[in-house]
Amino acid sequence: MDQWTEDIISADNAGTLDGLFAQRVRRTPDLTAYRSFDPVSKQWQDTSWGAMGEAVARWHSALAAEGLQPGERVAVHLRNSCEWVCFDQAALGCGLVIVPLYTDDRPENIAYITQDAAVRVLLVQDAASWKRLAGSLNHHEDLRRVLILKRPDAVPESISADERVRFVDDWLPTQAGELVARAGDPHELASIVYTSGTTGRPKGVMLSHYNMLSIAHSALTMIDCYEEDLFLSFLPLSHTLERTAGYYLPMMAGATVAYARSIPQLAEDLQNIRPTVMIAVPRIFERVFARIQGQMDKQSGIKRGLFNLTTAVGWRRFERQQNRAYWNPDQILWPLLNRLVAGKVTTKLGGRLRIAVSGGAALPVTVAKMFIGLGVPILQGYGLTETSPVISVNVPDDNEPSSVGIALNGVEARIGDNDELLVKTPGMMQGYWNNHAATAEIIDPEGWLHTGDQARIENGHIYITGRIKDILVLSNGEKIPPMDMELAICLDPLIDQAMVIGEGQAYLAAILVLSPEEWPGLAQRFGLDESLDEILNNEKLNNHLVRAVRERLRDFPGYAKVRRVILTREPWTVDNGLLTPTLKVKRAKVLEKFATEIASLYASGPVGRV
Repeated sequence: MDQWTEDIISADNAGTLDGLFAQRVRRTPDLTAYRSFDPVSKQWQDTSWGAMGEAVARWHSALAAEGLQPGERVAVHLRNSCEWVCFDQAALGCGLVIVPLYTDDRPENIAYITQDAAVRVLLVQDAASWKRLAGSLNHHEDLRRVLILKRPDAVPESISADERVRFVDDWLPTQAGELVARAGDPHELASIVYTSGTTGRPKGVMLSHYNMLSIAHSALTMIDCYEEDLFLSFLPLSHTLERTAGYYLPMMAGATVAYARSIPQLAEDLQNIRPTVMIAVPRIFERVFARIQGQMDKQSGIKRGLFNLTTAVGWRRFERQQNRAYWNPDQILWPLLNRLVAGKVTTKLGGRLRIAVSGGAALPVTVAKMFIGLGVPILQGYGLTETSPVISVNVPDDNEPSSVGIALNGVEARIGDNDELLVKTPGMMQGYWNNHAATAEIIDPEGWLHTGDQARIENGHIYITGRIKDILVLSNGEKIPPMDMELAICLDPLIDQAMVIGEGQAYLAAILVLSPEEWPGLAQRFGLDESLDEILNNEKLNNHLVRAVRERLRDFPGYAKVRRVILTREPWTVDNGLLTPTLKVKRAKVLEKFATEIASLYASGPVGRV
């Protein structure tokens, strides 16, 4: 890109989130706002800001006709799309409060959220989505309108007989007047975002227009973003990171957002879209890392050596760019190594990526070093839904991958009791919906929000060292943070998911979910029938996995010794209740599911040296 144009709308100028949209439409009506894949023509299609303004005006008119009062709640249960934006902006323009829902969340959770928030209007993707939810929502007295985006070829009688249900094509007017900006209060409630807690019922985080606008603008003061930037959006918009940083922030900068078709098609979309900015959770990078490592294990020693040399030289090149190292003669090799190895990886990511933000969970340093060594500019950040959500982020010229970056401008951070990270931020939530007790637990009388994460701060960088509630205490009193251990274990291509256990026990063990891609080969190596679950108790197989885990933990302190493993082939998912919609492991649920195996494992005592 030869020219980069900056046109930032400040939080003060926007006023509200719908004010931000109205200003963007007015400023750059002819620029491309969104790029979407049309399944009929099988082509990517662009939608301008001006066309989005016209579409939002239609949605606003239809939603206003529902007769809702400002402050009432409406929910969206869609995949990322222009229609998600239209509904969001129309609702905000009516003074309504948006409740985003995860499309893969369980119906009982959706029912709890919509009832707790007294949702009045619900927008769903298609008839199948509504059929899946209807049984749980049939007795929801507050729900007066259900909107279905896509009409099926044949409308089921259960839908046509339900007076609440309308198809969006019928509900929208054929045309509407111009989009009219309202004079809303920046500090009024804009959204209730339900946290997918790993224990108990989800809590509704109340975020104002100002909360999200201030964080988006603060991020733009630290990381440059331009009209020419092209974001690839694949994290769900119900995830606050994607919503603030992948929706409102590019709108603030006038950049284009392309909606990926699906995670399985992500590799193809990356090469077709060729984004300049990508926001992802660590699992995306971890999966690619594991795939590359698995491929390298099958290559000749020469190819493995060339790959390792490339990442090592690339890392030293990065450290010199960060002014943390001197020039090394091996840098002369970089143009050649880039052409032979690194460039092939960056090309698969589109070849134009200038920023890749990782957030939502911890990114293993090993993964970050490999990608950065290959020339992929990963910036790790950190935040909570309760802080809209970004608290800190690494920046291009001060990128310390083992940290979660520096606090955003306007955010205060300090270390409290038990090494807990405390913050004050303009993105701090107004509180939990209908839950004053929980609000008082997380925000103290002095206004500090308690993150629940243990951390240290060095040279302005925040380093997360553990999660207070997840600390394991062995029977000898040793305190062990399992999070980093689990991340390291999952870097083995054989292992998809892992949970370290041992609370109150004499030693650590781990529950491992085996990779479905690698499992057949592993079973064959030991002469086992891959279709039989009972072989997961095979002693030689278990010893092999214990050794694999120990190899992944070889650089950890002495306490990080896993002596036994429990193997399973069934993945932990949102559907089976073992993952939250944001893909965090529900530790208590996993412990409950494997209670018998855990009791048997510890009853038999530790094994000897494997």
